[in-house]
Amino acid sequence: MAKKDSAKKDSAKKAAAPATITLKHLAADIAESQDLSKKRAEAVLTDMVELITKHLKKGDRVRIVGLGILQVRKRAARTGRNPATGEAIHIKASKKVTFRPVKELKEAI
Repeated sequence: MAKKDSAKKDSAKKAAAPATITLKHLAADIAESQDLSKKRAEAVLTDMVELITKHLKKGDRVRIVGLGILQVRKRAARTGRNPATGEAIHIKASKKVTFRPVKELKEAI
């Protein structure tokens, strides 16, 4: 009987997917708490994203107090394997954006 109960709990956890919060949701929350129009709050957030992108393209690190650090890291070229055939393939060098959360954020979650 205990096995069935745990199976039901597991399936209930899988069914409830976490909510996805978009820029519009954030803008609406900020607009409400800061006495701004939703349109203005969304414009501010859009500008912030554009500025962060611009600085990351230049190679700058972006530190957001209370959240963490965004930075671009280089990935070296390497050899990988095609999982379907097992054939060795060359993966070219690339850049990726990494995020390192601050200690407070890690502890809050």
